[in-house]
Amino acid sequence: MFRNVGELLELANSQNKKISEIMIEQEVTVTGRSREEVIAFMDRNLRVMEEAVERGIKGVKSHSGLTGGDAVLLQAYIQKGNFLTGETVLDAVSKAVATNEVNAAMGTICATPTAGSAGVVPGTLFALKNKLNPTREQMVAFLFTAGAFGFVVANNASISGAAGGCQAEVGSAAGMAAAAIVEMAGGTPDQCAQAMAITLKNMLGLVCDPVAGLVEVPCVKRNAMGAANAMVAADMALAGVTSRIPCDEVIDAMYKIGQNMPTALKETAQGGLAATPTGRKLEAKIFGIPLEEQ
Repeated sequence: MFRNVGELLELANSQNKKISEIMIEQEVTVTGRSREEVIAFMDRNLRVMEEAVERGIKGVKSHSGLTGGDAVLLQAYIQKGNFLTGETVLDAVSKAVATNEVNAAMGTICATPTAGSAGVVPGTLFALKNKLNPTREQMVAFLFTAGAFGFVVANNASISGAAGGCQAEVGSAAGMAAAAIVEMAGGTPDQCAQAMAITLKNMLGLVCDPVAGLVEVPCVKRNAMGAANAMVAADMALAGVTSRIPCDEVIDAMYKIGQNMPTALKETAQGGLAATPTGRKLEAKIFGIPLEEQ
């Protein structure tokens, strides 16, 4: 069993195994399931993610009307070929958006680690599918690597927007994705941890301020930027760039920041973007509440 990133790296390095393998072995030990059952369960999660991406790319609209269709716009923009950033990054962004638009439209997604942050991991994974041509086994391993870092965050800090702000949701998801990207690209366990640290420390303090209390605005676009953050951080780690603050300390810092964050900025829709004039107007329109009664 590992409890933090330091212990996870110690196991991986001492046994000369990938982080995904350490996570699989831990799941077998903790759940009592066979290795085949554990992998099959994760493969089902992968299918759910794939179906959500495919549905979102075709175009969906939420019941509130706040979100939907942006994944289609991004894919059309990519096809034009005159984009400013890299194609793989934009593809990851579009597929992260697609997943969260499906969530907002009450579709089926896989919480990674939460529904509100469910786009980052599959967004990056399915963009890399086109770039690296991984096997199905490698794609499943990607999810186990992401899960290992999510496990550490969930047990040492928080993955809840209500408890720690959006840094705990999209921030954690982006860090999980960055670590998994590195392993899939052939990086070392230490580079996976560096990518997680680089990603998360650049999302510290991110508040959770959903307009009208719905997981739509700004949640969908935060997943987009979380995916981009993860991709860039992974490249940095693979290039040999390191975080001066160790990964476990970054996670601890996130936890403490979340504790100090005002309640108005933790999923209550009382502050931030939710409290802007436009945010309040949208809330009133969706729920039919006169502005003067808010």
